[in-house]
Amino acid sequence: MEKLKSAASGYLMLVIIILLLGLGIAGLAVIKSAWFVTLLLIAIFLSVGFTVINPNKAVVLTLFGKYSGTIKDNGFFWVNPFFIRRTISLRARNFDSDPIKVNDKIGNPIMIGVVLVWKVSDTFKASFAVDEFQHFVVVQSEAALRKLAGIYPYDNFEDHDAEITLRSGGEEVNAELEKEIIERLDIAGIEVIEARINYIAYAQEIAQAMLKRQQATAIVAARFKIVEGAVSMVDMALEQLTEKQIVELDDDKKATMVSNLMVVLCGDKEATPVVNTGTLYQ
Repeated sequence: MEKLKSAASGYLMLVIIILLLGLGIAGLAVIKSAWFVTLLLIAIFLSVGFTVINPNKAVVLTLFGKYSGTIKDNGFFWVNPFFIRRTISLRARNFDSDPIKVNDKIGNPIMIGVVLVWKVSDTFKASFAVDEFQHFVVVQSEAALRKLAGIYPYDNFEDHDAEITLRSGGEEVNAELEKEIIERLDIAGIEVIEARINYIAYAQEIAQAMLKRQQATAIVAARFKIVEGAVSMVDMALEQLTEKQIVELDDDKKATMVSNLMVVLCGDKEATPVVNTGTLYQ
């Protein structure tokens, strides 16, 4: 568990060390006694304990293999020269992963990537619970991404019962990803600020086939709307003709009219009008 530690002022120790150096040099020059060499050696040894801690940085202290505490205050300090000091940044960092190939819930190969904003919140865990916590963040983030991809399908073309998909899940999928990453990185004392999917696509080997399927689905949906609108327009036309008694049409004439209107309204190309100078049956 992280333990905060205070340190002595570096400026005070700087004054003491300067006095020791002055006494040692003066003693050697005036009295010429070897005992004053001891003062010089002590001053040099004490000067090793100076440390500067910048904003959003922390220093983890260990003494002969034992964790002694963490200094998070900023400034110029002095600590026991025997302390081994490790500086850790507390600043927020970005991890923008390269897209990795995984299989979705259905088994389709997809390419997916994540962008992660994180920072160290527990310096003890980050220093001693894992090896190289930065590498740990990368590996565990990609592992969480692989697990998420196996839970949801890429889309619902094949899994029609899927309410949430990777492509359209949005905030729900990102929330699930963030939750998974938080659980994995807690052991390393890492705080996850935000985790989001920043890239998702079918893998190259099936991308062309899936594109054609999407285009076919779009064409079918468009045709459905066209036919639905055409039927409504034909029904309205027949209703208006009958209501206003513009012309009386028997069943055969209605069938011919409906056929002609449906061809015009549903055709891919613009209709070419033909003027009939005879009757409807000629």
